[in-house]
Amino acid sequence: MSQERPDEEKPETCDVRVQDRIQGVASPVQSPNRLGPTRFSEVARDTGSDFIGSILSWINGDPNRNVKNPVKRGKRKRIRTAKTAVGVIALVGFFIFVNWFMLSQLHEGRAWLRRGFSKNRNPKPNPKPNPDLSPSTKRVSVKVSAASVQHVEKKKMGKPKKKYNGTYGRLLAYAAHALAEGQNKIEPKELWREPKDQALAWKPCADQRSWKPNDGKNGYIMVTANGGINQQRVAVCNIVVIARLLNATLVVPKFMFSDVWTDSSQFEDIYQVEHFIKYLSPDIRIVKNLPKELQSLDLEAIGSLVTDIDVMKEAKPGFYMKHILPLLLKNRVVHFFGFGNRLAFDPIPFELQRLRCRCNFHALNYVPKIQETGAILVRRLRDSGSHLAPVDPYLVGPKFASFILDKKAGPLHKASKYLALHLRFEIDMVAHSLCYFGGGDAEKTELSAYREKHFPTLANLTKTKKMPSPEDLRTEGLCPLSPEEAVLMLAGLGFSRKTRVFVAGANIYGGTKRLAALTSLYPNLVTKENVLSETELEPFKNHSSQLAVLDFIACAASDAFAMTDSGSQLSSLVSGYRIYYGAGKMPTIRPNKRRFSDILLKNNTIEWKVFEQRVRKNVRQTKHVLVRPTGRSVYRYPRCKECMCYED
Repeated sequence: MSQERPDEEKPETCDVRVQDRIQGVASPVQSPNRLGPTRFSEVARDTGSDFIGSILSWINGDPNRNVKNPVKRGKRKRIRTAKTAVGVIALVGFFIFVNWFMLSQLHEGRAWLRRGFSKNRNPKPNPKPNPDLSPSTKRVSVKVSAASVQHVEKKKMGKPKKKYNGTYGRLLAYAAHALAEGQNKIEPKELWREPKDQALAWKPCADQRSWKPNDGKNGYIMVTANGGINQQRVAVCNIVVIARLLNATLVVPKFMFSDVWTDSSQFEDIYQVEHFIKYLSPDIRIVKNLPKELQSLDLEAIGSLVTDIDVMKEAKPGFYMKHILPLLLKNRVVHFFGFGNRLAFDPIPFELQRLRCRCNFHALNYVPKIQETGAILVRRLRDSGSHLAPVDPYLVGPKFASFILDKKAGPLHKASKYLALHLRFEIDMVAHSLCYFGGGDAEKTELSAYREKHFPTLANLTKTKKMPSPEDLRTEGLCPLSPEEAVLMLAGLGFSRKTRVFVAGANIYGGTKRLAALTSLYPNLVTKENVLSETELEPFKNHSSQLAVLDFIACAASDAFAMTDSGSQLSSLVSGYRIYYGAGKMPTIRPNKRRFSDILLKNNTIEWKVFEQRVRKNVRQTKHVLVRPTGRSVYRYPRCKECMCYED
């Protein structure tokens, strides 16, 4: 099972799914929503009262003001009276406008829910009966007239939403025909390369430092990171920054066991501990264990156990300085339990943001057994190639990167290209999405039961709150792409039937039956289970996090990478890694799912050539060389002055 969870959340609402996905990120949530204040909460000011008060103050003047000149009192009184009148008229006019606007919106909303009017808003007088028409002709005429009126009304209100039934038989048949006819055609060049020359100008530079090491004298920070391996990676880099911010000593991180991912792997099972400690030593002090005198403390009893419920999502540095530092100084140790995306991306000081990038792209090297197996996987996917990709030495280390090369291959030997496709379509994502994927009542029952067991907070929300319908979620592009939708995207982009496709992820919801569309259109489809032998996979058996790392390596090293869910943490981290180390030569395909959903809803009418044109335009519009937008993840968008340097 793939290990990801979104890393970009903003304001909290009752609609957890829509909130997470709109901001970049949806996915399984492990911690309950905060339904009330926490111990670090502050009482919000009544801004509404301040606003009204400021208006009244402007109208009436400051009651505490001492008017010393009695000659001017009469004049000022008249001015104040005039201002009062003007202010009252303006307020009354404003409230009348607001009432009118809300009533009109309510009227429109009711009309939409009726899906067309039964009556015309501006009915014309009934025409005089024609004595020459027979009764039956009159009835037909009345029906046609009513249908015409209803058609006009629907046209005024906008097109009714089309329902998705989970099948794309017509488009899949077109795709199969197009791929069969185009076997000897040349693929579009932009599929295998970055379209913009500006990508070449960005170079990695997060390894540069301009500060002295911290002594960590304020206390010790422990962390137990939640989620899958990719959420845990983000949590580790966030806690490194917090340790520097608080001048604290960091204890080597621990990973929380999850009944979703069912993996007991710890930090030292995945990452090289000694490299982690040594590489970050110029930044923070890191130790493997707490001092003995602190190990016996009951952290919960003394208030030093801080859960993710206590810390808001994307908390600013000031939060930690105000609430956590005093606790640290008092008790000498703080344990962040269930820690994840609890540090904002903006605003944050330049050097702290750079430390975040340094941790992610330089300090977290995989252990040798993962590097070696990852190198074997990449070598076979490239069909014993004679070149190294720019990311290879950083993914598997210099030692195993050389193993990817085929020493027997001559200079004319050309490595096979392969496309990596991350299908985030495991049951946890499907259940958490609240979307419908064409499986009927059996699917709805199964996913509802899964939510009850693994996501009880979300399950409770679906019973107590009005949630968006599956049709609305799909229209907004908030559903993960199914295997059928993913293969239609690949075919529409022009990937040849002969393309080798590596599918990342395991236990796809629906199993091999659900993958049938992919395998029939792209027979050279493989997974790590196909490429590696049972003996090679044995060390990773029952360790889903370590298996997910192999997926990460294969995706990051691919000639082209296609993501199907922009909220996926694995896709975000892979995309950022390819930007940081890819030297502008490693393209990533990011469909705009909202627009893609609109294209797919025309499944029963759209012609294949039009479908191709629209899919290619959709993806082409997302291939801009973007500088990181404010507030977005540096792990996904490392093109920023803190992580990378721009060289003209």
